[in-house]
Amino acid sequence: MKIAIGADHAGFELKEKIRQRLAAQGISMDDQGTNSTDSVDYPDYARKVGEEVARRQADLGILVCGSGIGMAMAANKVPGIRAANVTSEQEAQLSREHNDANVLALGARFLDEQKAFSIVDAWLKASFAGGRHQRRVDKIAEIEREEARAAND
Repeated sequence: MKIAIGADHAGFELKEKIRQRLAAQGISMDDQGTNSTDSVDYPDYARKVGEEVARRQADLGILVCGSGIGMAMAANKVPGIRAANVTSEQEAQLSREHNDANVLALGARFLDEQKAFSIVDAWLKASFAGGRHQRRVDKIAEIEREEARAAND
């Protein structure tokens, strides 16, 4: 498994802790930055991670900013991305099982290190359930295709 990981300045420290922990578990990662607490714009990193996942250069993505909200919003603009901003292990699990979330967005200002680790673990352990959920994920993809066509008309 390969994970693309990225953060803005507010999420940098938590991203580093997550990256180090996953690397210690033998998980391959592509760190898309940022590499300090200097102020940067979160959409730049959400796009990098989202595009890497959408192009299948990484299996999954993890994004960290202050709240997780901006990262999820920006990543979800990349076609093929289903980013979930979650605050609990159960939400993380359900985002994978029901929504086939391929990007996890976390809020560094709202999660301590151990809670973030637990969320990441639950998210990585879960897998898409398919079945009735596949129909719904397909409908999300259809919305995306229709909106792309409308934008090009």
